[in-house]
Amino acid sequence: MHLPEKQRNQAFRIVSELLAHDGLLVITLRQDPSETTNAERGFHDVQPEELLQMAKQRALHLVTLGRLGDALGRSNVSWDTLCFRLPDDGTGSLPLLRHIIVNDDKSASYKLGLLRTLLRIAEGAPGMVLRRTEDYVEIPFGLVGLYWLKLYMPLILKHNLVQHGIKDRGYGFAKDDFYALKKESSFDLRIGARLDGKLAAPVTGAIRDACANIKQMPVHYITYPGQNRQVFECERQTVRKSSTPVQLDKQFLARFGVFRVPTQLWQTLGQYTCWLEPAIVNEWVNLMASWGVRYDSDVYYKALEWEEGKRDTSAVRQRVEQLRKRSTPLHCIWTNISLVKREYEIDHCFPWSRWFNNDLWNLLPTTVKANGDKGDKLPAAWLVETAKPRILDWWETGYLEAGLDAQFYMEAEAALPLVDESSRDLSRVFEALLLQRQKLRANQQLAEWMPQQLKSA
Repeated sequence: MHLPEKQRNQAFRIVSELLAHDGLLVITLRQDPSETTNAERGFHDVQPEELLQMAKQRALHLVTLGRLGDALGRSNVSWDTLCFRLPDDGTGSLPLLRHIIVNDDKSASYKLGLLRTLLRIAEGAPGMVLRRTEDYVEIPFGLVGLYWLKLYMPLILKHNLVQHGIKDRGYGFAKDDFYALKKESSFDLRIGARLDGKLAAPVTGAIRDACANIKQMPVHYITYPGQNRQVFECERQTVRKSSTPVQLDKQFLARFGVFRVPTQLWQTLGQYTCWLEPAIVNEWVNLMASWGVRYDSDVYYKALEWEEGKRDTSAVRQRVEQLRKRSTPLHCIWTNISLVKREYEIDHCFPWSRWFNNDLWNLLPTTVKANGDKGDKLPAAWLVETAKPRILDWWETGYLEAGLDAQFYMEAEAALPLVDESSRDLSRVFEALLLQRQKLRANQQLAEWMPQQLKSA
């Protein structure tokens, strides 16, 4: 509050860099509506929102925010206190990630691109892990390349935003195959998607080129602080382009090689996604804005939105209609009310606004009221356990009997823990759903929901 606006961002950066791991930064702001700025007394108007934005950019976690009255009893004066923490998960992974995001030198966006790619995989596709040891988690290198494409396609093909500081320099991964994807959406490249021969060739080539660039650039230059030792390891294999249709599953993506992430770092990426991603995005925006061509900040943030397709339940609604026409018994998953002659909705078990997922296992028929009451909340653990017979019956009747078992299990394998080819069993998928619910509850602190009639009971 004693610094003019132009000096505050630099001051916040300097102070935040003095923090030790798990250290606290406490800032108190004087609020006086009758005197927002008084240059003679050295006061400037500063609102908490400004500091919250700075904290995101510096990868600090808000511990508390509160307002108190004036200790001297002045009715027009109050005090906002903000407390920030430099998180430390005890493994050193959070400080390492923060170092790469905030402090590491960057001549291009590739370091940030690789971190966000791995962040999205760890949070959204944990079932794609090939092997896990005490030291490393192995994932298909093709999966890293695929998510890299999904991340950079909007930036380069749609918004034409420069991704390095050297003017008129091309991108190492963006070759003819990458530009051939200009008319495709990120959702077209989702895990499990079937590609015809016309699209399979450029996608294969683009993934191959992305993997080569990832190994040569960000993997090579992301090292532990003060060391030359690389944080990530990878082994790349060459995959030839073919006009034969392919499916973007674990087996196909593993043909490009393996990518290794330190186990503790992998766990941190998956657990702290909601905290790490804003820090990466803000640093990325600042990096692009520093490279000469300037846009409104909304352009940068729009280009960096993660595109996972739109909220879509149409295919599942069609299946429900088929069953209703046959008078097949159909009940609300959460309340057990019959849906044969009642209006219904298709509910995302894990709310779309918190976890972008249109997988079959995540889409459940419910009454209109139950869907509206649940909103963006997680179903309570007891509720999910109670609904287990109805969930399993819906998966069997709604999907497996309709010949959608391959898609159902492939999607579950990619998104849920504990599901793999050897455990294609509905009960195993249900156990994985329970575990994922617990992770979302712990990581995002989502509110839980229970139908009122069950809550009363």
